[in-house]
Amino acid sequence: MPIQVWLARMERPLTEQEYGDMMALLPDARRERLEKLPKEKHQEVLCAYLLLRMALWEQRGWRDLPRIEVDELGKPFFPDHPDTHFSLSHTAGAAAAALAGCFLSLSHTEGAALLALSDAPVGADIERVRPVSVRAMERIAGVRTEAAFFRSWVRREARVKRTGSGIVTMMRTEAPLNRGEFYYEVDAFHGYAAGVAAGQPEPPQPVHRLMLDQLL
Repeated sequence: MPIQVWLARMERPLTEQEYGDMMALLPDARRERLEKLPKEKHQEVLCAYLLLRMALWEQRGWRDLPRIEVDELGKPFFPDHPDTHFSLSHTAGAAAAALAGCFLSLSHTEGAALLALSDAPVGADIERVRPVSVRAMERIAGVRTEAAFFRSWVRREARVKRTGSGIVTMMRTEAPLNRGEFYYEVDAFHGYAAGVAAGQPEPPQPVHRLMLDQLL
């Protein structure tokens, strides 16, 4: 199955009704973890999980998110569905998710969400392009523009989400693609960089772009 990608742009805040409805959809353990974070950090996480729930409904016919636990390496998984693998990550402001047949990776950045589906392990990331010091860009990625820096950043993060190798590896350096490893940039919204790492030589298709009201 070719990788399928969903993108969601959160162009406005959630209403209190929408917030309550989305919180009610989360598994109890994930909702309890989220409630420990400042409320302003909730929106993108909720939208990422809503994308996940939508994808699992379309691909598996699951009405509810399954129970989620975390292994000794900190990687979340569905203990009741061992054939459905996924990983989650997040940063301030937006959300991204990747699910492969079903392998799943979630991430978020300011104002947008991404979900990728495939039938093999997959990792996805989306980041808002924002100011970064030239020193940091040169040290981390060897580039001098924010656009180039975040293209490099999402590629690294998507790759480590696919393999579970950890953020420390990504921060040190980026190794060349391994045999059987593929990376695809995703045409996201203006001002965002996004990409998907996979183990199959087929670019993502189709790419679905949703605004928040369409997601809800």
